[in-house]
Amino acid sequence: MNTSSLLSPSDADTQPVRQDTTPVVPSGELFQGRQEIVIRHGGHDYRLRITRQNKLILTK
Repeated sequence: MNTSSLLSPSDADTQPVRQDTTPVVPSGELFQGRQEIVIRHGGHDYRLRITRQNKLILTK
């Protein structure tokens, strides 16, 4: 094993670690000023809506 390629603890703290490459989509891009959108998945429609408390609710 080549120990020179391992990061020391101080190096690990300064290196950004990217473990997930899941895209982030701002809700504004999805809703485009609306309060509710329909997502079709697997032949079923799901409603995603913004509540008065600015929370998201997904229903079938």
